[in-house]
Amino acid sequence: MRRRAILALTAVPPLLAATPARAQADYPSRTIRIVVPFAAGGIIDVVARIVAEPLSQRLGQPVVIENQPGGGTTIGVRSVIRAAPDGYTLLLTGASQAVIPALYPESGIEPLRDLAPIALLGNQPFVVVVNPGVPVQDVPGLLAWLRAKKGEANFATTAIGAASYLSGELLKKLAGVGLTFVTYRGTPAAVTDLVAGRADIMIDSQTLLAPLAKDGRVRALAVTTATRSEMLPDLPTLQEAGIPGFVSSSWQALYAPAGTPAPILDRLAREIAAVQADPAVQARYAASGVEMLRGGADATRAFLAREMATWLPILRETGAKP
Repeated sequence: MRRRAILALTAVPPLLAATPARAQADYPSRTIRIVVPFAAGGIIDVVARIVAEPLSQRLGQPVVIENQPGGGTTIGVRSVIRAAPDGYTLLLTGASQAVIPALYPESGIEPLRDLAPIALLGNQPFVVVVNPGVPVQDVPGLLAWLRAKKGEANFATTAIGAASYLSGELLKKLAGVGLTFVTYRGTPAAVTDLVAGRADIMIDSQTLLAPLAKDGRVRALAVTTATRSEMLPDLPTLQEAGIPGFVSSSWQALYAPAGTPAPILDRLAREIAAVQADPAVQARYAASGVEMLRGGADATRAFLAREMATWLPILRETGAKP
Protein backbone atom coordinates (compact mmCIF):
# COMPACT_ATOMS: atom_id res chain seq x y z
CA MET A 1 0.00 0.00 0.00
CA ARG A 2 2.85 2.39 0.84
CA ARG A 3 4.44 1.75 -2.55
CA ARG A 4 1.12 2.42 -4.34
CA ALA A 5 0.65 5.68 -2.43
CA ILE A 6 4.11 6.90 -3.41
CA LEU A 7 3.49 6.04 -7.03
CA ALA A 8 0.18 7.91 -6.93
CA LEU A 9 1.79 11.04 -5.50
CA THR A 10 4.60 11.03 -8.03
CA ALA A 11 2.01 10.83 -10.81
CA VAL A 12 0.22 14.03 -9.74
CA PRO A 13 2.73 16.72 -10.84
CA PRO A 14 2.88 15.64 -14.49
CA LEU A 15 -0.91 15.53 -14.57
CA LEU A 16 -1.19 19.03 -13.15
CA ALA A 17 1.56 20.31 -15.41
CA ALA A 18 -0.38 19.16 -18.42
CA THR A 19 -3.51 21.10 -17.46
CA PRO A 20 -2.29 24.58 -18.60
CA ALA A 21 -1.02 23.06 -21.83
CA ARG A 22 -4.43 21.55 -22.50
CA ALA A 23 -6.10 24.88 -21.71
CA GLN A 24 -3.84 26.64 -24.19
CA ALA A 25 -4.49 24.01 -26.84
CA ASP A 26 -8.25 24.37 -26.32
CA TYR A 27 -8.15 28.19 -26.39
CA PRO A 28 -10.59 29.75 -26.74
CA SER A 29 -13.38 27.68 -25.24
CA ARG A 30 -15.62 30.49 -23.97
CA THR A 31 -16.45 34.18 -24.33
CA ILE A 32 -13.57 36.68 -24.58
CA ARG A 33 -13.99 40.15 -23.06
CA ILE A 34 -12.27 43.18 -24.55
CA VAL A 35 -12.22 45.99 -21.99
CA VAL A 36 -12.30 49.51 -23.45
CA PRO A 37 -11.49 52.05 -20.69
CA PHE A 38 -13.66 54.72 -22.32
CA ALA A 39 -17.38 55.27 -22.74
CA ALA A 40 -19.06 53.96 -25.87
CA GLY A 41 -19.05 56.19 -28.94
CA GLY A 42 -15.43 57.36 -29.07
CA ILE A 43 -12.99 56.32 -31.75
CA ILE A 44 -11.28 53.67 -29.59
CA ASP A 45 -14.66 52.09 -28.94
CA VAL A 46 -15.41 52.28 -32.69
CA VAL A 47 -12.20 50.41 -33.57
CA ALA A 48 -12.91 47.81 -30.88
CA ARG A 49 -16.27 47.07 -32.45
CA ILE A 50 -14.81 46.92 -35.95
CA VAL A 51 -12.42 44.12 -34.98
CA ALA A 52 -14.57 42.28 -32.41
CA GLU A 53 -17.05 40.65 -34.79
CA PRO A 54 -14.57 39.23 -37.33
CA LEU A 55 -12.26 38.19 -34.48
CA SER A 56 -15.16 36.28 -32.91
CA GLN A 57 -15.82 34.53 -36.22
CA ARG A 58 -12.22 33.47 -36.55
CA LEU A 59 -11.91 32.27 -32.94
CA GLY A 60 -15.28 30.52 -32.89
CA GLN A 61 -16.30 32.17 -29.61
CA PRO A 62 -18.13 35.38 -28.72
CA VAL A 63 -15.94 38.48 -28.35
CA VAL A 64 -17.74 41.15 -26.33
CA ILE A 65 -16.81 44.79 -25.72
CA GLU A 66 -17.01 45.98 -22.12
CA ASN A 67 -16.75 49.75 -21.62
CA GLN A 68 -15.19 50.69 -18.27
CA PRO A 69 -14.63 54.47 -18.30
CA GLY A 70 -13.33 56.51 -15.38
CA GLY A 71 -10.19 57.24 -13.43
CA GLY A 72 -8.33 58.50 -16.48
CA THR A 73 -8.65 54.95 -17.92
CA THR A 74 -7.03 53.42 -14.82
CA ILE A 75 -10.25 51.67 -13.76
CA GLY A 76 -10.45 49.63 -16.94
CA VAL A 77 -6.69 49.08 -17.19
CA ARG A 78 -6.46 47.88 -13.60
CA SER A 79 -9.34 45.44 -14.09
CA VAL A 80 -7.43 43.80 -16.95
CA ILE A 81 -4.14 43.71 -15.06
CA ARG A 82 -5.89 41.93 -12.19
CA ALA A 83 -7.67 39.44 -14.45
CA ALA A 84 -6.48 35.87 -14.89
CA PRO A 85 -3.75 35.75 -17.57
CA ASP A 86 -5.62 33.22 -19.65
CA GLY A 87 -6.54 35.18 -22.79
CA TYR A 88 -10.19 35.70 -21.86
CA THR A 89 -9.82 39.31 -20.66
CA LEU A 90 -8.08 41.75 -23.01
CA LEU A 91 -7.54 45.52 -23.10
CA LEU A 92 -8.02 47.77 -26.11
CA THR A 93 -6.78 51.30 -25.48
CA GLY A 94 -4.59 54.03 -26.92
CA ALA A 95 -2.42 57.02 -26.10
CA SER A 96 -3.58 57.21 -22.49
CA GLN A 97 -1.64 54.00 -21.88
CA ALA A 98 1.63 55.87 -22.40
CA VAL A 99 1.05 58.51 -19.73
CA ILE A 100 -0.53 56.66 -16.80
CA PRO A 101 2.81 56.56 -14.89
CA ALA A 102 3.10 60.37 -15.06
CA LEU A 103 -0.52 61.33 -14.42
CA TYR A 104 -1.54 58.54 -12.03
CA PRO A 105 1.59 57.36 -10.21
CA GLU A 106 -0.54 56.33 -7.24
CA SER A 107 -2.21 53.70 -9.45
CA GLY A 108 1.00 51.69 -9.48
CA ILE A 109 0.36 50.80 -13.13
CA GLU A 110 3.47 50.26 -15.26
CA PRO A 111 2.22 49.50 -18.79
CA LEU A 112 5.40 47.84 -20.05
CA ARG A 113 5.53 45.63 -16.97
CA ASP A 114 1.88 44.86 -16.26
CA LEU A 115 0.51 44.18 -19.74
CA ALA A 116 1.49 41.88 -22.58
CA PRO A 117 1.23 43.61 -25.98
CA ILE A 118 -0.61 41.70 -28.69
CA ALA A 119 -1.09 43.90 -31.75
CA LEU A 120 -1.32 47.41 -33.12
CA LEU A 121 -4.72 48.22 -34.56
CA GLY A 122 -5.16 51.74 -35.89
CA ASN A 123 -4.40 55.43 -35.90
CA GLN A 124 -6.63 58.41 -36.62
CA PRO A 125 -5.94 62.08 -37.26
CA PHE A 126 -7.51 64.60 -34.95
CA VAL A 127 -9.15 67.84 -36.00
CA VAL A 128 -9.14 71.15 -34.09
CA VAL A 129 -12.65 72.57 -33.79
CA VAL A 130 -14.35 75.41 -31.95
CA ASN A 131 -17.99 76.11 -31.31
CA PRO A 132 -19.45 78.63 -33.80
CA GLY A 133 -19.69 81.27 -31.09
CA VAL A 134 -15.91 81.50 -30.75
CA PRO A 135 -14.91 84.52 -32.89
CA VAL A 136 -12.07 82.92 -34.87
CA GLN A 137 -11.76 81.62 -38.43
CA ASP A 138 -8.24 80.15 -38.47
CA VAL A 139 -5.40 78.96 -36.24
CA PRO A 140 -3.64 82.36 -35.89
CA GLY A 141 -6.96 83.84 -34.82
CA LEU A 142 -7.49 80.99 -32.36
CA LEU A 143 -4.09 81.50 -30.76
CA ALA A 144 -4.68 85.24 -30.40
CA TRP A 145 -8.09 84.56 -28.83
CA LEU A 146 -6.68 81.96 -26.43
CA ARG A 147 -3.96 84.34 -25.29
CA ALA A 148 -6.56 87.02 -24.66
CA LYS A 149 -8.64 84.55 -22.63
CA LYS A 150 -5.62 83.93 -20.34
CA GLY A 151 -6.39 80.28 -19.66
CA GLU A 152 -10.16 80.66 -19.29
CA ALA A 153 -11.10 78.95 -22.57
CA ASN A 154 -12.79 75.59 -21.94
CA PHE A 155 -11.11 72.64 -23.66
CA ALA A 156 -13.37 69.57 -23.86
CA THR A 157 -11.71 66.19 -23.42
CA THR A 158 -12.81 62.65 -22.66
CA ALA A 159 -10.30 61.95 -19.89
CA ILE A 160 -7.15 63.34 -18.35
CA GLY A 161 -4.49 61.40 -20.24
CA ALA A 162 -6.60 60.61 -23.31
CA ALA A 163 -5.20 61.49 -26.73
CA SER A 164 -7.48 64.53 -26.92
CA TYR A 165 -6.12 65.75 -23.60
CA LEU A 166 -2.52 65.18 -24.70
CA SER A 167 -3.24 67.25 -27.81
CA GLY A 168 -4.36 70.10 -25.56
CA GLU A 169 -1.21 69.86 -23.46
CA LEU A 170 0.88 69.90 -26.62
CA LEU A 171 -0.98 73.00 -27.82
CA LYS A 172 -0.23 74.72 -24.50
CA LYS A 173 3.46 73.85 -24.73
CA LEU A 174 4.10 74.67 -28.38
CA ALA A 175 1.84 77.71 -28.75
CA GLY A 176 2.26 79.21 -25.29
CA VAL A 177 -1.46 79.41 -24.53
CA GLY A 178 -3.56 78.53 -21.51
CA LEU A 179 -6.54 76.17 -21.38
CA THR A 180 -9.07 75.02 -18.81
CA PHE A 181 -9.57 71.28 -19.28
CA VAL A 182 -13.13 70.03 -18.82
CA THR A 183 -13.48 66.25 -18.78
CA TYR A 184 -16.50 64.30 -19.99
CA ARG A 185 -17.54 60.69 -19.59
CA GLY A 186 -17.26 60.14 -23.33
CA THR A 187 -16.71 61.89 -26.65
CA PRO A 188 -20.44 62.21 -27.47
CA ALA A 189 -21.07 64.14 -24.23
CA ALA A 190 -18.12 66.43 -24.95
CA VAL A 191 -19.36 67.07 -28.48
CA THR A 192 -22.85 67.88 -27.17
CA ASP A 193 -21.45 70.63 -24.94
CA LEU A 194 -19.22 71.93 -27.73
CA VAL A 195 -22.15 72.25 -30.14
CA ALA A 196 -24.25 73.89 -27.41
CA GLY A 197 -21.55 76.48 -26.75
CA ARG A 198 -20.72 75.27 -23.24
CA ALA A 199 -17.23 74.24 -24.38
CA ASP A 200 -15.00 76.43 -26.54
CA ILE A 201 -12.48 74.15 -28.22
CA MET A 202 -11.92 70.46 -28.81
CA ILE A 203 -9.25 68.35 -30.53
CA ASP A 204 -10.63 64.93 -31.27
CA SER A 205 -11.67 62.31 -33.83
CA GLN A 206 -12.17 63.56 -37.36
CA THR A 207 -14.75 60.80 -37.86
CA LEU A 208 -17.01 62.31 -35.22
CA LEU A 209 -16.26 65.98 -35.81
CA ALA A 210 -15.98 66.25 -39.61
CA PRO A 211 -19.75 65.76 -40.21
CA LEU A 212 -20.52 68.44 -37.61
CA ALA A 213 -18.10 70.82 -39.31
CA LYS A 214 -19.75 70.21 -42.68
CA ASP A 215 -23.15 70.96 -41.12
CA GLY A 216 -21.85 74.16 -39.53
CA ARG A 217 -22.43 72.98 -35.98
CA VAL A 218 -18.72 73.35 -35.21
CA ARG A 219 -15.95 75.24 -37.00
CA ALA A 220 -12.95 73.15 -38.07
CA LEU A 221 -9.59 74.94 -38.16
CA ALA A 222 -6.82 72.38 -38.72
CA VAL A 223 -5.77 68.75 -38.43
CA THR A 224 -3.11 67.52 -36.06
CA THR A 225 -1.16 65.13 -38.27
CA ALA A 226 2.07 65.82 -40.17
CA THR A 227 0.23 65.71 -43.51
CA ARG A 228 -3.27 66.74 -44.52
CA SER A 229 -6.17 64.41 -43.90
CA GLU A 230 -7.92 62.61 -46.78
CA MET A 231 -11.21 63.15 -44.95
CA LEU A 232 -10.64 66.94 -44.58
CA PRO A 233 -8.23 67.80 -47.42
CA ASP A 234 -8.98 71.55 -47.37
CA LEU A 235 -7.85 71.99 -43.77
CA PRO A 236 -4.21 72.86 -43.08
CA THR A 237 -2.15 70.95 -40.59
CA LEU A 238 -1.28 72.78 -37.38
CA GLN A 239 2.31 72.84 -38.59
CA GLU A 240 1.24 74.57 -41.80
CA ALA A 241 -0.86 76.97 -39.73
CA GLY A 242 2.11 78.13 -37.68
CA ILE A 243 2.75 75.64 -34.87
CA PRO A 244 5.97 73.78 -35.83
CA GLY A 245 6.37 70.27 -34.47
CA PHE A 246 2.70 69.71 -33.64
CA VAL A 247 1.76 66.08 -34.36
CA SER A 248 -0.80 64.10 -32.41
CA SER A 249 -3.41 61.46 -33.12
CA SER A 250 -5.47 58.70 -31.61
CA TRP A 251 -3.92 55.23 -31.86
CA GLN A 252 -5.19 51.87 -30.67
CA ALA A 253 -3.54 48.64 -29.56
CA LEU A 254 -4.57 45.35 -27.96
CA TYR A 255 -3.08 43.92 -24.74
CA ALA A 256 -3.49 41.02 -22.33
CA PRO A 257 -2.49 40.73 -18.67
CA ALA A 258 1.22 40.09 -18.12
CA GLY A 259 1.92 36.40 -17.77
CA THR A 260 -0.53 35.33 -20.47
CA PRO A 261 1.03 32.25 -22.14
CA ALA A 262 2.95 32.95 -25.35
CA PRO A 263 0.91 30.47 -27.44
CA ILE A 264 -2.27 32.39 -26.61
CA LEU A 265 -0.68 35.76 -27.37
CA ASP A 266 0.67 34.40 -30.64
CA ARG A 267 -2.74 33.00 -31.61
CA LEU A 268 -4.43 36.33 -30.93
CA ALA A 269 -1.79 38.25 -32.90
CA ARG A 270 -2.20 35.91 -35.88
CA GLU A 271 -5.97 36.24 -35.81
CA ILE A 272 -5.80 40.05 -35.58
CA ALA A 273 -3.47 40.07 -38.60
CA ALA A 274 -5.95 37.91 -40.49
CA VAL A 275 -8.83 40.19 -39.49
CA GLN A 276 -6.90 43.23 -40.75
CA ALA A 277 -6.24 41.49 -44.07
CA ASP A 278 -9.99 41.16 -44.70
CA PRO A 279 -11.14 43.71 -47.34
CA ALA A 280 -14.45 44.17 -45.52
CA VAL A 281 -12.62 45.17 -42.35
CA GLN A 282 -10.32 47.46 -44.31
CA ALA A 283 -13.40 49.14 -45.77
CA ARG A 284 -14.83 49.72 -42.29
CA TYR A 285 -11.53 51.23 -41.18
CA ALA A 286 -11.57 53.58 -44.16
CA ALA A 287 -15.20 54.57 -43.60
CA SER A 288 -14.31 55.45 -40.00
CA GLY A 289 -11.33 57.55 -41.06
CA VAL A 290 -8.91 55.22 -39.28
CA GLU A 291 -5.51 54.35 -40.72
CA MET A 292 -4.72 50.68 -40.15
CA LEU A 293 -1.61 50.03 -38.07
CA ARG A 294 -0.14 46.53 -38.24
CA GLY A 295 2.33 44.75 -36.02
CA GLY A 296 2.53 42.07 -33.37
CA ALA A 297 3.85 42.04 -29.82
CA ASP A 298 7.34 43.40 -30.52
CA ALA A 299 6.05 46.24 -32.72
CA THR A 300 3.39 47.15 -30.16
CA ARG A 301 5.88 47.19 -27.30
CA ALA A 302 8.29 49.38 -29.27
CA PHE A 303 5.48 51.74 -30.31
CA LEU A 304 4.31 52.13 -26.70
CA ALA A 305 7.87 52.76 -25.51
CA ARG A 306 8.27 55.52 -28.12
CA GLU A 307 4.99 57.12 -27.10
CA MET A 308 6.05 57.09 -23.46
CA ALA A 309 9.37 58.71 -24.38
CA THR A 310 7.49 61.41 -26.30
CA TRP A 311 4.69 62.31 -23.90
CA LEU A 312 6.04 61.78 -20.40
CA PRO A 313 8.58 64.66 -20.66
CA ILE A 314 5.87 66.96 -22.04
CA LEU A 315 3.55 66.24 -19.14
CA ARG A 316 6.31 66.72 -16.61
CA GLU A 317 7.30 70.01 -18.24
CA THR A 318 3.75 71.36 -18.29
CA GLY A 319 3.07 70.14 -14.75
CA ALA A 320 -0.08 68.35 -15.90
CA LYS A 321 -2.22 66.92 -13.11
CA PRO A 322 -5.56 65.05 -13.12
